Amino acid sequence: MLSIRLITSCTLILIFALFIIKYFPNKLSHQQNNTNKFSELLEVIPIDDAFGPESLTFDPKGDGPYAGVSDGRIIKWVPHQRRWVDFAFTSPNREECGKDQNHEEKEHKCGRPLGLCFSEKTGELYIADSYMGLLVVGQDGGLARQVVTEVDGIPLGFTNGLNIDQHSGVVYFTSSSTRYPRRNYMSVILSNDKSGRLLQYNPQTKQATNLLNNLSFPNGVTLSKNKDFLLLAETTTCKILRYWLETSSKAGETEVFSELPGFPDNIKMNSKGEYWVGIYSKREKFLKWALSFPWVGNTIVNLPFNGVKLASVFARLKSVGLAVKLDEEGKIVKVLEDKSGKLKFVSEVLEKDGNLWFGSVILPFASLYKTMNYV
Repeated sequence: MLSIRLITSCTLILIFALFIIKYFPNKLSHQQNNTNKFSELLEVIPIDDAFGPESLTFDPKGDGPYAGVSDGRIIKWVPHQRRWVDFAFTSPNREECGKDQNHEEKEHKCGRPLGLCFSEKTGELYIADSYMGLLVVGQDGGLARQVVTEVDGIPLGFTNGLNIDQHSGVVYFTSSSTRYPRRNYMSVILSNDKSGRLLQYNPQTKQATNLLNNLSFPNGVTLSKNKDFLLLAETTTCKILRYWLETSSKAGETEVFSELPGFPDNIKMNSKGEYWVGIYSKREKFLKWALSFPWVGNTIVNLPFNGVKLASVFARLKSVGLAVKLDEEGKIVKVLEDKSGKLKFVSEVLEKDGNLWFGSVILPFASLYKTMNYV
């Protein structure tokens, strides 16, 4: 049994090595020799001592954006000062989470805030922290308090996306997995884990309920313009799902809203009722093949020399900065792609006052696109 497993592992390693030899040099050359107007107009806004502004949001006054970063802080951009300032944090263990720490190894203690959304009624900021659960913090910031850590007796696990119905105050959020923590996110995809859930929290009743389960890496979530359905990014399947709410005649039904060219992260609606989706990476042929055979993904995940890291490196080889805009029917009406290498691993696209803000779960900066040329 051990020898068979070793042979299988070696075979996968060989396939992986051949993939690198074939594609990696081409990728570097492609990035060095190609630029486009989109990349030239991108403004990079560096973040000191941390990385990964995965989600972005503005407060009810229009200030911001705010972003959650790798050391458990939520930071706020102050435009006239051209700097980020600390606003809130999700863990009381701040002394363990300084700039000299390995954030990924410490994130289960320091927190890793992902989805963010302000309540326009109360001015409070709701936070989906991948380890701490669903939290909320007041207008003055500081240490956020936990409001949900489990639903139906099951711990949230990998808490991820978040959106608020600003009329009712109901918070919709996702748990991407109950099996794997955030830092092992590639394992969620490669193992075809289906322990993800779509959840809701009512601040008035203090009750959290389960809307959908058996999901494959549910990620970003957003409410439709008419508040009759939710759109949910299902990362593993590269799809956007539509879940009809109780205000619709289709209440409780789920259907595919859109199929995408890569792995979606967050989804955000603009003022026109269109939807921007951040694409972490394209779905390359090898990964598509691996996902078709669960034993391949599970073997990579369980490799004795840390298959998670190997899988993560593999997933990043051909990443480009990619975002798509969907119309109200789920059709792709705009694609923005940065081939220069400046913007990669896009987690979110937030449209605000004619500008596009880009987040990333890996890069040490946020990006701003200040033109209307994308319309």
